[in-house]
Amino acid sequence: MTSKKDFVRLSVITGPSGVGKGTLVQKLRSLYPEVWISVSATTRAPRPGEIEGENYFFLGNDRFKQLVDTGGFLEWAEFTGNCYGTPRRPVEEKLQMGRPVLLEIELEGARQVRKSFPESFQIFVAPPHFDELERRIRGRATDSEEAIQSRLDRAKEELKAQKEFDAVVINDELDATATELGQLMGLQ
Repeated sequence: MTSKKDFVRLSVITGPSGVGKGTLVQKLRSLYPEVWISVSATTRAPRPGEIEGENYFFLGNDRFKQLVDTGGFLEWAEFTGNCYGTPRRPVEEKLQMGRPVLLEIELEGARQVRKSFPESFQIFVAPPHFDELERRIRGRATDSEEAIQSRLDRAKEELKAQKEFDAVVINDELDATATELGQLMGLQ
């Protein structure tokens, strides 16, 4: 007989900006509180209201580089002059404790995790159609038209990567998608 514990593994979700990864992760966490969501490290300064160890681990450049050099990250990247990465140790500790772990990361990070942690289960979150993705990005009303076009162009490229993943879920209805994600992660 197979138990839930037999399925404990590192799961990775990625998808284009605006597809609803963050909202999906929040819903998944409300349905399955046993899932541990990895906290990333960054070299950028904390924003007002951000909490160390909850939103990010805020590291200096030297400490971040040291972790890169010693394999302390499952994945890492530099964006707009700041570095971001997934610390390896907490992920491994939670997995050893029998807790399912979920990383919500960008496409390039997912590719790195595939190399550094090949036993991870990788899920691509896609929109029901491109027009819906554009509607969601525009609905945020936080970006300039130039930034929106940049996000849409990048999304077109990211959507081509779906075939690289173990599974693809279409985020068209939050509850159903979160349930499907939970099934793929072996949580049911």
